[in-house]
Amino acid sequence: MFYYLANMLNNYKQVKWIGKTNVYEVNLRQYTEEGTIRAFQEKHLDRLHQMGIDVLWFMPITPISEKGKKGTLGSYYACSSYTKINAEFGNFVDFNILVQHAHDLGMKVIIDWVANHTGCDHEWTELYPDFYKRNEAGECYDAHGWDDVIDLDYNNASLREEMIKSMRFWIESCNIDGFRCDMAMLTPQDFWHQARTGLLDCKELLWLAELDPLDNPDYMEVFDSAYTWRWMNDTKHFRNQGAREIYHLKYILDLYKQSFPSNVYPAWFTSNHDENSWNGTEYEKYGEMAIPLAVFSTMWKGIPLIYSGQELPNVKRLAFFDKDIIAWSAIPVLHGFYKKLLSFRKTNQVFQGNANDSLCFFTNNNVDHHVLSFERKFNNQSILVVINFSEYPLHNVQIETVGLLGVYTELFSASTQVFNGGHQYFHFQPWGYQIWYQ
Repeated sequence: MFYYLANMLNNYKQVKWIGKTNVYEVNLRQYTEEGTIRAFQEKHLDRLHQMGIDVLWFMPITPISEKGKKGTLGSYYACSSYTKINAEFGNFVDFNILVQHAHDLGMKVIIDWVANHTGCDHEWTELYPDFYKRNEAGECYDAHGWDDVIDLDYNNASLREEMIKSMRFWIESCNIDGFRCDMAMLTPQDFWHQARTGLLDCKELLWLAELDPLDNPDYMEVFDSAYTWRWMNDTKHFRNQGAREIYHLKYILDLYKQSFPSNVYPAWFTSNHDENSWNGTEYEKYGEMAIPLAVFSTMWKGIPLIYSGQELPNVKRLAFFDKDIIAWSAIPVLHGFYKKLLSFRKTNQVFQGNANDSLCFFTNNNVDHHVLSFERKFNNQSILVVINFSEYPLHNVQIETVGLLGVYTELFSASTQVFNGGHQYFHFQPWGYQIWYQ
């Protein structure tokens, strides 16, 4: 099985900035008291830029269907139009100003694209009723138990054309930089090929898929990056079982190495809108392990995904269908932590190469049931990352550092060591982490 995955090809040209980027999910409804595009831009855009955020991923900003609406505000993911903006959030002038501001800061903007289904009273139900799947009674339905949406029928060629036309609208009207494709595996893989090739004449775009390649390997022929649900769930299980043996986590990472084409990036995360609302905050799931997992997510090969409020840190579940404002403080406690990690990704050479040229591999250590140690390398530059995934203080941990010579600096403490090209000894607090670079 995995021989096939490892030899899969993705022949699409990727955006040049993908290797060192990061993605920040914006839950616009809960982000400010106003819950608007303008309020987010005026109060938070510059702060996020200073923190080192590169790509803003907006949950759907399209209007929400009234029919079947859940709670007081409904689900972002039950839209009533693909080419309008939810009036609660603002208008196209507001969004275009935000996109231009982000671009002026060197940031990118991508939007959530829900291709599998629409809300129950989407405008297409009147304009194009044959776009929808029907049951034996001739009624629209959803095959996954979501009663506020109805499924689209991708056997209809006209639907495919209209969907791509709607995606093009946002590129040409608002100059967005890509799509985060919701539950991408529910939409036929060949449609995503059709959409991506059909939009090549617009601009280079980032294509992020909400799916796990271990379950949907063929989709990796299309997308630049995809989720790592197996890793997220197995790290939670690892923590719940007492964080005793790290070998299984290394096995999962090896599976991902085999499942992604060499030029495609896994997306690492500990929280998002679904996880936070339905399964708990990262602190409910991981406890003290949340912070070292954030270090891993930014340092291992791939793209880190950060959810609204993780920099606070946010320790409450946000309501999904109702107003539930993030309780922002003047200076989020983890602002400096994320800034250091994300700035390091921008400036250190090991993150500059393309996926085929950048190496990421485990290094040996003498406490390998608790400690994950790995090296990232590009050209003549290397960094060493060591994470104590345990509740125990560890002393004189021996790490193999073959080929690492000279004075190295630790990112967070600024302490230095002379690496001798053989092995080094380190001390760790419970759940501690160190990043060494030249």
